[in-house]
Amino acid sequence: MAEKEASPLYAAVMVKGTVKITRNVLDTLEKLKLGRPNSCAVVPSDLVHKGMLKKVAEFATWGEVTEETLANLLQKRGRMAEKDAKAAAKKAVKEGTLKGIAPSTVFSLSPPSGGLRRVRLNYPRGDTGYRGAEINKLVERMI
Repeated sequence: MAEKEASPLYAAVMVKGTVKITRNVLDTLEKLKLGRPNSCAVVPSDLVHKGMLKKVAEFATWGEVTEETLANLLQKRGRMAEKDAKAAAKKAVKEGTLKGIAPSTVFSLSPPSGGLRRVRLNYPRGDTGYRGAEINKLVERMI
């Protein structure tokens, strides 16, 4: 039996502000296009982006995004029609990139309904760092 492979895309959400931050981490956040708290970027899950996400783990959270969550994100925050959003999400998850689909891979989200637990601790005790498939629940609460 074939195992289900992880999504080739990560959703990265910035959960903390940039006060008292080093220049290196700030540059990495800018490269990921995470400029403000509650912004979400969809990035490929290659080694380069994994390293960048680990570097900003103190300020952001990330995990594998599902096709349904990506379609919902494109429809509601990317202002795409439902049919187009579902087709684009399916294509993006298959190819592993959002190029040519959305004008920007960054989405401005609302603060999560129900709030965050702790932004000073890593997941599962807090809200920063790698959280795997649980990122979909967080993004859905923020859309």
